[in-house]
Amino acid sequence: MIRKYTFGAPLPTDAVIQNLLAEKDSLPYFTVRYGEDGSVILSLPLHPEEVLFGLGQAVRGIDKRGHRYESWNSDVFNHTEERPSLYGSHNLLVFFSPDRLLGLYLDDPGKIIWDLGWEKHDEAVITSLSGNLDVYLIEEESLTGIARAFRQLTGRSYLPPRWAFGYIQSRWGYASEEEVRTVVNEHRKRHIPLDGVCLDIDYMVDFKNFTWKPDAFPDLKRFQDEMKADHLRLVPIIDAGIKVEEGYAPYDTGKAGDCFCKKEDGSDFVAAVWPGRCCFPDFLREDVRRWFGDLYRPLLEAGIEGFWNDMNEPALFYSDEGVADAFAAADKIRAGGVDYETTWWLKDVFSGMANSMDDYRRFYHLVDGKPVRHDLVHNLYGAGMTRATAEGFRRFSPDKRLLLFSRSSFIGAHRNGGIWQGDNFSWWSHLKMALQMLPSLNLCGFLFTGCDLGGFGCNVTEDLLERFLQLGVFTPLMRNHSALHTRDQEIYRFSIWETMRDTVSVRYALLPYLYSEFMKAALRDEMLFRPLAFDYSADQRAIHIQDQLMLGEDCMIAPVYEQNAAGRYVYLPEDMLFIRFRSAQDYDLQPLEKGDHWIDLALGEFPLFVKKNRAVPLCPGGESSELLDDTTFTLLGQIEQEGTLSLYRDDGTTTDPDLESSLTRIPLVPDKFLSRIVNA
Repeated sequence: MIRKYTFGAPLPTDAVIQNLLAEKDSLPYFTVRYGEDGSVILSLPLHPEEVLFGLGQAVRGIDKRGHRYESWNSDVFNHTEERPSLYGSHNLLVFFSPDRLLGLYLDDPGKIIWDLGWEKHDEAVITSLSGNLDVYLIEEESLTGIARAFRQLTGRSYLPPRWAFGYIQSRWGYASEEEVRTVVNEHRKRHIPLDGVCLDIDYMVDFKNFTWKPDAFPDLKRFQDEMKADHLRLVPIIDAGIKVEEGYAPYDTGKAGDCFCKKEDGSDFVAAVWPGRCCFPDFLREDVRRWFGDLYRPLLEAGIEGFWNDMNEPALFYSDEGVADAFAAADKIRAGGVDYETTWWLKDVFSGMANSMDDYRRFYHLVDGKPVRHDLVHNLYGAGMTRATAEGFRRFSPDKRLLLFSRSSFIGAHRNGGIWQGDNFSWWSHLKMALQMLPSLNLCGFLFTGCDLGGFGCNVTEDLLERFLQLGVFTPLMRNHSALHTRDQEIYRFSIWETMRDTVSVRYALLPYLYSEFMKAALRDEMLFRPLAFDYSADQRAIHIQDQLMLGEDCMIAPVYEQNAAGRYVYLPEDMLFIRFRSAQDYDLQPLEKGDHWIDLALGEFPLFVKKNRAVPLCPGGESSELLDDTTFTLLGQIEQEGTLSLYRDDGTTTDPDLESSLTRIPLVPDKFLSRIVNA
């Protein structure tokens, strides 16, 4: 059951697809207060054993209790545990205790503060600063029921093409055909599987969107055709800002169509990003989304089948007004000099020019023909860019799925694209964070996701990259990405590249199965990754597990995420088959009983746990998703009673998939087999 309650005058977000009438009764369960500033404050006492799931892309554990979060999409290069917000705002929270099961969704595109036992451990206090929002209460009989009801409220998750489940290599710095060829050749000659190469801003002319350097990429279509003949795709980046430059077609057509966000005086808002001074499309307008989506057409016509959208919080390096304010502040203290207090203050003034709240209050959108200040709808911006892109794709390629993933997001964007988990670092703590974000993002509808494997910032060590890859084997987006001026991070750069290659080989052996589990979850409005509590809600040990996840219908993952660890402890909520992978062909099988286990896992080894009477199929493998044989499998399972493995298979691109007609059902025979070859 879902009930809707309205406060103030909510702005449209298009996050919800069901048309529910607002209840006239007061909001149950919560105490409602109104701040003098117009805010709405919801408070709720917490049970001593209450667990809080949700909030999508956020720091810390799977259980969000005890910390203070904000919904405010932020360009946060260095996101440590104290960060209240990251790149997306996903305003779904699930309260789970012995006497309560309740989903709460706040449809509000502005800033929300979530005090989840931070001030008082036994109280949640949630504040909408604008006071204009729709509140949805979701009550079901199970945690999985709440997840399904929320997906039906907000729409089906985005479906990527099958090739997007292959391994993708990325780096900020690939700037020419020859550099990309080198990367591809180094993978191919070592038989490291690869399906795509991402191009960061260096492929552009002066970092301008929808351009490519004519000397470095003289014939982009020919080059993409060359890559595609080798079963590879190029995946270029597109940023949100459009450079202010007459003669640059996106700026000229955007200016002519009055497509950019405005300042209060009606002039275009201008702030700097990578290309310099930029204007920002007003993605909240349908006509602007159509204009922007059509800008992808030359790249699509060149054969590009995937994109990643970035800098769309929107990230702002500075504005003219911000620079003037900073210099004025410096001038105030110039004559008197500085002391220790003014030194820190002056540093803050200049570092604060980036992503300044003052700048976010300086520009406006048109919503239903009326100007709305940006900070009131800030969290919609990245979702609007994703929507514009996806709508352009559907016009250009209505019968074929294309790859799209974004940095910034809001509920509703999950219908149009995936997301990566943001600009992480080569830290062990970020490996654990990536694991813990997966179920929270899935709960909010973002199934196609993954982190920058190895870490984007800092210099990765080879053991950390290997452990990142072991997590990436199971995430839908498996992308190795790193920043300019960091250590080269391609697998072939490391002394243990053969070990890393063998790890990636497991992804390809599992790819038909992982694709199947993804598609079934998306088409059934379910989660691919789940906290153990969702499957074992009566098991107190399982409820509080923070570093193991259920995967699909059959499996559990428990990766190693600590430096120099030779294994880890694992809790099994039921009897399971432990698979210790070293490669697609080299693995051990060991049935384990319910309970606690220490699992030895050397650096090149990682685990997968399969429920009893379930099986996981391994295909023969290959170096590209398009070359995999998905007709012959080795089934790994401990079977003691008859059952069926349902494997979803389609052409990998259809935009109108049918679940039932695409399922192949493989019988599981009760002869206690651990490994068996079958044809499907």
